[in-house]
Amino acid sequence: MFERVREDIQSVFHRDPAARNAFEVLTCYPGLHAVWLHRLANLLWTSGWKWLARLVSNFGRWMTGIEIHPGAKIGRRFFIDHGMGIVIGETAEIGDDVTLYQGVTLGGTSWNKGKRHPTLEDGVVVGAGAKVLGPFTVGAGAKIGSNAVVTKEVPPGATVVGIPGRIIVKDDPELQAKRQAMAEKIGFDAYGVTQDMPDPVARAIGQLLDHLQAVDGRLEGMCQALTELGSDYSAKELPALRDEDFAGVKAEEDKSAQ
Repeated sequence: MFERVREDIQSVFHRDPAARNAFEVLTCYPGLHAVWLHRLANLLWTSGWKWLARLVSNFGRWMTGIEIHPGAKIGRRFFIDHGMGIVIGETAEIGDDVTLYQGVTLGGTSWNKGKRHPTLEDGVVVGAGAKVLGPFTVGAGAKIGSNAVVTKEVPPGATVVGIPGRIIVKDDPELQAKRQAMAEKIGFDAYGVTQDMPDPVARAIGQLLDHLQAVDGRLEGMCQALTELGSDYSAKELPALRDEDFAGVKAEEDKSAQ
């Protein structure tokens, strides 16, 4: 038991930079208190002491603002950050190293008996206010964005955002590497080119980089063909883009962001 408690405390340090020492985590983190009370409630529930299990669960809800049904199955190193308003249903199953933020609901969409709540596999992260509703599986390592409403299965490693929840398509590593190479070639910092956030500007930039990659490849092929035909044509290097040329644009972006 003490080993599990030590493991829970260490998991807080790994995922919360605000944690300063073990005593503070032990005494001031309601997410941990809710998990520990749930373990007791779950033990009572599986031992047949249903009413007493619900009483312990209700006490945990009163103390922490986190409602976990004693029948829910929770893995190791489960971390609840902030926690207020979290609801976890009876047939929910949570794997190892899962993280939930405040206001998350792992709920059901039916009053029928049996499996009604979601299964979260190892390493899943669910953002604040998200609702995961129904008897489906959220794959290992998946991320659910804040305030998303998810009602169907999520594949491993995917990112889900919006209402209703939609999976953000991730580019394959080879395509991302090509975009990065083209961005570096023309002197552009492709910090915004990512599929982890549904940014239409970033997607547009990504498409432009793909187009430039294709044009660049075609031009290189033409130059090579001319050389093979005996031409002495030599392509010039692309002009460098200097950071100072974009200083005014950057200043305007910073001003508009304030």
